[in-house]
Amino acid sequence: MIGLQRSSYYYESCGESEYNLALMRLIDGKYIERPFYGSRKITLWINQQGHEVNRKRVQRLMRVMGIEAIYRKPRTTLVDQESKVYPYLLRKLKVTHPDHVWCADITYIPMRRGFMYLVAIMDWFSRHVVAWRLANSLDSSFCLEALDEALASSRPEIFNTDQGVQFTSEAFTSVLASRDVLISMDGRGRALDNIFIERLWRTIKYEDIYLKDYESVDELYDGLNSYLTFYDRERPHQALSYRTPYEVYQTARVSL
Repeated sequence: MIGLQRSSYYYESCGESEYNLALMRLIDGKYIERPFYGSRKITLWINQQGHEVNRKRVQRLMRVMGIEAIYRKPRTTLVDQESKVYPYLLRKLKVTHPDHVWCADITYIPMRRGFMYLVAIMDWFSRHVVAWRLANSLDSSFCLEALDEALASSRPEIFNTDQGVQFTSEAFTSVLASRDVLISMDGRGRALDNIFIERLWRTIKYEDIYLKDYESVDELYDGLNSYLTFYDRERPHQALSYRTPYEVYQTARVSL
């Protein structure tokens, strides 16, 4: 009623100093460029940029951001020991049509004066982003909101995620099970099992987030909404014979 985006309703101050936010931006950029860097190498690189920081600080900031080197899965993939972990179903699977496989993941999004987390659900065959949500914490509720939106338009045969607590929770898996969706989860430490959505994060950050330097949650929401519309409906993909994800998704669905 007052014109605010829903994503801003639950936004709170991130509690980090301006200097720590600047360090987190550096860490995020280097991690996107070199995802195999652990805290030692990132600390060394940051010091080479003229910042005198110790590894302990870098480790803490990486935990806040939800990232670690790819040989140790991101913090967003820490497993809830009480939740069921499902086998990885995509090995040697040939994905042949839209809604055959969907995948989901979470990434850290830097802002000028804070940060947010972004979850996206993508159709594996077409790279079409079916749904996405922003949140200021790693609580699972925003993942459930994205899932509900995605399932309102279609249903995949297989849903693949990492082993993060957001995706292994009973609340999340029960929604999929109730729709007769097969659940697939990446092997621990296997950074390439969800490769297409990892490429999406790199594209979003290089082509939008790092260039725009969003200041408010509303600006970030509007910017991501605009960019993801462009990504889906205007940006040609070489892997899709220079067609757009939305074109491939819709055309292939009609032909089924």
